[in-house]
Amino acid sequence: MEWIIDNWFVVLAIAAVICMVAIFAWRFATLPTDDQIAKVKEWLLWAVTQAEIDLGGGTGRLKLRQVYDLFVQRFSWLVKVISFEQFSAMVDEALEQMRDMLATNTAVKKIVDGGAGHE
Repeated sequence: MEWIIDNWFVVLAIAAVICMVAIFAWRFATLPTDDQIAKVKEWLLWAVTQAEIDLGGGTGRLKLRQVYDLFVQRFSWLVKVISFEQFSAMVDEALEQMRDMLATNTAVKKIVDGGAGHE
C-alpha cells in the first residue's frame, strides 16, 4: 500500500493508458459497416443537393454547416465515431457526385436552379 502512495503518479499514468486503450478499442468496435457508410453517403448526396437548393452557389461554409446540422440530427450516433474532418471529406465526395449529376441530368439541374431562385 505504501508503494502505491509513494508512486501515485505511476498508478495514475497506467490507469490513463488503460482508459485510452479502452476508448480507442470502443471507437474501433463501433465503426460503421460498409453498408451503413453507403447509406450515409446517399443521404449526404441528398443533403448537399438540398443545401444547394436552399442557399444557392457561393455559400460553401454555410452549406457545410447546414449539412452538418442535418447530419447531427439524423445520425447522432455516428457523430460520436466520425471526426469532422472525415465528415467534411464525405461531403466533398457528395459535392462531386452532385456536380456530376448537375452536368449530366437536366431535370436535376432545373430543380436545383429553380429552388435557388434562378431561372
